[in-house]
Amino acid sequence: MDVLDISKKILHEGPICDNCLGRQFAKLSTGLSNRERGQSLKLALVLEGDRIYKAEKDDSLLKELAPCSAFARKALGTESEDEQCWVCLDQFKKLDEWADEAVKALEWLEYSTFLVGTKVSGLLSENEEMLWAEAGTAYAEQLKTELNREVGKRIAEKVQKDVDFENPDITITLDLAKNKLDLQLRSVYILGRYRKFLRGIPQTRWPCRKCKGKGCERCNFTGKQYQESVDELIKGPVIEAFQAIDTAFHGSGREDIDALMLGSGRPFVVEAKSPVKRSTDLEKLMQNINEKAAGKVEVRELSFTGKDMIETLKSSKADKTYKLKVTFKEPVSEEKLKSSLEALNDIEISQQTPKRVVHRRADLVRKRHVHSIRLDELTDEGYAYITVNCEGGLYVKELISGDEGRTNPSLSGLLGVPALVEDLDVVNVDI
Repeated sequence: MDVLDISKKILHEGPICDNCLGRQFAKLSTGLSNRERGQSLKLALVLEGDRIYKAEKDDSLLKELAPCSAFARKALGTESEDEQCWVCLDQFKKLDEWADEAVKALEWLEYSTFLVGTKVSGLLSENEEMLWAEAGTAYAEQLKTELNREVGKRIAEKVQKDVDFENPDITITLDLAKNKLDLQLRSVYILGRYRKFLRGIPQTRWPCRKCKGKGCERCNFTGKQYQESVDELIKGPVIEAFQAIDTAFHGSGREDIDALMLGSGRPFVVEAKSPVKRSTDLEKLMQNINEKAAGKVEVRELSFTGKDMIETLKSSKADKTYKLKVTFKEPVSEEKLKSSLEALNDIEISQQTPKRVVHRRADLVRKRHVHSIRLDELTDEGYAYITVNCEGGLYVKELISGDEGRTNPSLSGLLGVPALVEDLDVVNVDI
């Protein structure tokens, strides 16, 4: 079946606009719009219909064309307007309206690139499937593909911004069923490092265990288990700088709530969600965060990054250095302590998931490496200050306590004396 025969078959289904007819042959020829393809096909059919009418007095093809072709109506000597396209319901008459609405919605936003998407109604999808059943899909493209392209071209011309198919700053969605336009603003991602100088602050927001964030007497109706977090101390200035609706915090691991984060700091990415602004002075943002955190948290080395950095942080192997303050149930000699630590130096540790976290992590045995461990000081009061450099994922508290045999070997096991970490500071995270 040739192109004109397919076009005649399509016309049997009812009035069709130039775009929808031409779209069924979108993969044929280049340099033409679907509208131009449709116009050309209709004109060819009018010529054929007029020839048949003049030669055979058969006006059936012209009458079939008349509801959607002014040339067919002229050949028949009738005057009227095109009828509604049964496929798209005249969506292509609204292209400029959609473009104007999008331009108005974009006026107050900072962006460099955009992309148009279309959410097609069930009726339009059904119409398109009925058309394909008759005409086939060998040369066709989807309705929403053409709408995206045609509205996108009009917006680009008006706003002088580029279309980006891979990673647009803003995605404009045309919801045809609801006849409304939605904007999705791509997040802005900031990479940095944080240091934490106050114990008792978790890394991320922690909903109240009792009310699950709803608010109750236990949490003083705040919905929070802890009133502050590293996440929240950074959040406010970031929202202000980018006029975002919220932030999400992504850290390279996390320290215990009662641990400090010192040294060069822990790498993190803060995500500014739905930002009105996409640029800011990061040096000023850093100063603002640090001033408002009031010595509890400090950020440094801020830079713009991409979403893929989050996966890099989460999946990268990070060696960590800890400073521990350790207590013993019984007095230990410096000689015995040093020899026990030497036995833990540069070895692999077998750790079953610690009892304190087994409720939220799979109960598995994991192998982790201790790169080095040394005694810094054994005080007259019986405290030991110990520095550990180890593979990320090692539970260093359990390296000391043994966790009732779940970590092996351990300092407690080697000493034969129970030992506990009283204070823990993270002094370096090296990705």
